[in-house]
Amino acid sequence: MERNRMWPHKNTPEDRRARQARVRAAPVWDAPAEIALDLPAQVAAPFERVVECLTGTVQLPVSVVGPVAVELGRYCLDESGHVIETGRASEDVLVPLAHTEGGLSASMLRGAKATRAAGGVRTYVLADGMTRASYFQFEDTAAAVRFSRWVSEQSGDMRAWLADPENPLARQGAANGVGVLSRHAVLRQVRTHVLGRGCHVLYRFTTGDACGPNMMTRNAHALNTHYVAVRFPAQTGVAIQRILLEANMGGDKKPSQLYFQEGHGKTVLAEVDLPASTLRRYLRCSVDEVVALQEIGLHGSHASGMQSAAFTPASAIAAIFAATGQDLGMVGTSSMAHSTAERSAAGVHLSIRLPGLEVGTVGGGTVLPHSRAWLKLLGCNGGDSVYRFAQIVAAAVLCLEVSAAASMAGAGSENFFLAHLERGGQRELAQR
Repeated sequence: MERNRMWPHKNTPEDRRARQARVRAAPVWDAPAEIALDLPAQVAAPFERVVECLTGTVQLPVSVVGPVAVELGRYCLDESGHVIETGRASEDVLVPLAHTEGGLSASMLRGAKATRAAGGVRTYVLADGMTRASYFQFEDTAAAVRFSRWVSEQSGDMRAWLADPENPLARQGAANGVGVLSRHAVLRQVRTHVLGRGCHVLYRFTTGDACGPNMMTRNAHALNTHYVAVRFPAQTGVAIQRILLEANMGGDKKPSQLYFQEGHGKTVLAEVDLPASTLRRYLRCSVDEVVALQEIGLHGSHASGMQSAAFTPASAIAAIFAATGQDLGMVGTSSMAHSTAERSAAGVHLSIRLPGLEVGTVGGGTVLPHSRAWLKLLGCNGGDSVYRFAQIVAAAVLCLEVSAAASMAGAGSENFFLAHLERGGQRELAQR
């Protein structure tokens, strides 16, 4: 491609106009599509901070569902990075959903009404930690095993090295005066997995109110190149042949069995006890039907090899993520879920565990004005708010799960069919 035809990539007004001109020159572009290129200066300024090649915008409708009655825990981390509960309080929250999925908002609202009538949803944060899995290759397996034992003994010293204010990387090499190292990404654990003549090293960090992938990437790279690559050969005489920052054992932005079991980001659980009378009045189904659906669904998910055992968590998570400026690439990992339905004395106990909820209330798309507004509605725009946000997401997911599962559980799944018939019919009429 000739240089004068290369795609202009900067976010200057000139480059943006050049990209828009290329788009307008496309044969399929027409006048009604111009709305997608409408980008006033006051809109462009914050957008330029979060994306490259800014060219236009897309609008999504935002519905607000609630009030969701939820009992939230207050949490902090101890010195070892374990999540500690410091108190609990019940409140009502309003949940913003950015989506185009007909029936989603109505279904979540139905679940919110049912759970409110039953006393509300209770949520718990079980664990916190993001993993970057680096890789080191050696001449032979013996060297990889030796390295594994060495690096496993370094976690405490690595943590101190990263936190040392005199570490030159804390001040060096950065744009806008920010050091290579992130002081917010705290190393909590180092694990190894030897495979052939290589060793995967799983660095596990906590990252404060940020989701944290960029933070832990900076610190993992520093550990690899300025700590491990310098000290291991010097102390052992063993050469490292290859270093990769991420070798896919960390499963970045992909569901994995490792994350499903051990967690990635925030591991959160939401539960509710629904009396039989509430099931009949609000959800039009019985305890027997819900329990039967749970058993049948588990067999179906097992037969198809599903990573998760839940009904529809991705719809709620994607809609909340879009409204609040989360990384949409993380919907896959965040939507891993394991739901339960167990018969209780009064009716049925329902729960859902989200082991890999990758969320943040600072950084990334959360800086955009609309995202900040919806996070503020959730009470999640200040410091120490990420655990609150994670619990609200889990509560909303459970409300949708309750409603969607109940609609499927009834005889012939009639409620599920009618809801989709109504919404689908409206859309079909609108398209004619």
